[in-house]
Amino acid sequence: MINYSERIPNNVNLSENKTLQRALEHWQPAFLQWWEDMGPDNSTNYDVYLRTAVSVDPTGWAHFDHVKMPDYRWGIFLAPQEQDKKITFGDHKGEDVWQEVPGEYRSTLRRIIVTQGDTEPASVEQQRHLGLTAPSLYDLRNLFQVNVEEGRHLWAMVYLLHAHFGRDGREEGEALLERRSGDEDNPRILTAFNEKTPDWLSFFMFTFITDRDGKYQLASLAESAFDPLARTCKFMLTEEAHHLFVGESGIARIIQRTCEVMQQLKTDDKDKLRAAGVIDLPTLQKYLNFHFSVTSDLYGNEVSSNAATYYTTGLKGRFEETKIADDHKLLSAEYEVMDVAGDKILTRHVGALSALNERLRDDWITDVQAGVDRWNRIPAKFGFDFRFTLPHKGFHRAIGMFADVHVSPDGRLLSEAEWTHQHLNWLPSDEDRLYVHSLMGRCLEPGKFANWIAPPARGINNKPVDFDYVRFN
Repeated sequence: MINYSERIPNNVNLSENKTLQRALEHWQPAFLQWWEDMGPDNSTNYDVYLRTAVSVDPTGWAHFDHVKMPDYRWGIFLAPQEQDKKITFGDHKGEDVWQEVPGEYRSTLRRIIVTQGDTEPASVEQQRHLGLTAPSLYDLRNLFQVNVEEGRHLWAMVYLLHAHFGRDGREEGEALLERRSGDEDNPRILTAFNEKTPDWLSFFMFTFITDRDGKYQLASLAESAFDPLARTCKFMLTEEAHHLFVGESGIARIIQRTCEVMQQLKTDDKDKLRAAGVIDLPTLQKYLNFHFSVTSDLYGNEVSSNAATYYTTGLKGRFEETKIADDHKLLSAEYEVMDVAGDKILTRHVGALSALNERLRDDWITDVQAGVDRWNRIPAKFGFDFRFTLPHKGFHRAIGMFADVHVSPDGRLLSEAEWTHQHLNWLPSDEDRLYVHSLMGRCLEPGKFANWIAPPARGINNKPVDFDYVRFN
């Protein structure tokens, strides 16, 4: 018999619930088999300097040590319960939060949890081979940290399914380990999580942009009237911050290195920079355009009756719901959305309840833009006038108002012919991807970094940059 309070640190009294304990004991070997099959390639014997959650206490939740990834303590943590907590929005505003799932919302709530849960193993699968081309030990360690935390977030969602949804929940928990990113027959639920992450530039863009979508989805679920879900997501957000840091700082270091070489060679000529083995800034812009547009689709349709239902029933709130100064029911409020009419892009006002996807997308865009603004300080510091920009909301979209039209990054409606002629100026071409791929060689000497990326300003957990973050045994 496994001692679960030792093997799985948790604050949900797992040892007191024998049925739940048995269910998770049954699920754990399947999870470890999935990790063996689909987790980081060839890494089971590495000792990795990982941060492990051991409690939810702000001073003690992150414990650092060298650990083998299969032995990582996949914990189940919920943020502390607030006494007498009330629902803050929707039709149930002012009532006590729910500790159990209300029968009438059972299937909707299960779908929300499964969809969120499915993204966690999907990103591990997408990133499975990246360790083989890591630009440094520091970056390899950061990749593995992101991977184990996505694995822990899967545990968090599976706990909710097992604890609150009975047999249905157990079956959904098994299905989460059976789907595969990019699989033709059994793919992951959301399109962006079936895309390949073939290189480290894509990984950094993914963690900067797509994990930021995760932040906004988790933050809106952290407002849920279903208290176990709210508390789970609140704790997951403390870990998500590191993933965003990995992405933003990773791209910043690529920009830094490119600017250093531009300065040395006194050129911004793409061919000369590529000959010098760095990634030219316009190519970085193309990757930004691609990841931004694909992730934008994750928010769904601009006008959505599902989003309205999730809100009125109390299942999913807005980002930082309690900080918004309105009635938190939105029955008569309006929100501005874009629309395509003939050959023009217009804005119109719709009921705020039906525009909640768009509002969340707008909150996310503001946050992404702040990160891009920080990137733009780097070329400016070197005296270059290049600036990264986010493309128009309608650019390269497959879902929503813009799914059937072509829009340029600066917001012009284009004909099919114009798009065909120009889109490779805005999105990575096969040649761009092959070039980036050609840079991906392993660099694993402590303190050494691949030529295309600058070292970080400091190491992890106050360790030096040349610390042995991964030991290969």
